[in-house]
Amino acid sequence: MGSARVDQWLWAVRIFKTRAMATEVCRGGHVRVNGTAAKAATRVQEGDRVAARVHGQDRVLEVVEPLTKRVGAAQAAACMVDHSPPAPPREAHPFDRPRGSGRPTKRDRRQLDRLRG
Repeated sequence: MGSARVDQWLWAVRIFKTRAMATEVCRGGHVRVNGTAAKAATRVQEGDRVAARVHGQDRVLEVVEPLTKRVGAAQAAACMVDHSPPAPPREAHPFDRPRGSGRPTKRDRRQLDRLRG
């Protein structure tokens, strides 16, 4: 049963695109291992729970296999169990327009102005 650095494991299972990003999140205090704040060099083993703030969303992951090298997406999914709460539903923004609908008309701009002010 081996162990791996938490920043290295987060990068290896494709939670972060680069290892530098994973290290930066650890330095910022956004990673916890088994409920304790973790530095980048904190070791994780099989069965540990890693909680990380990733792109504005909280992710809770259980280590199935501590990896030190980046692997393919299918293998990465097998090396962790995701216990993350579901993402909150996105609220529709009142100024959203369908993509590709072109510039707003004069009528659309007036309606937007009424909503804003």
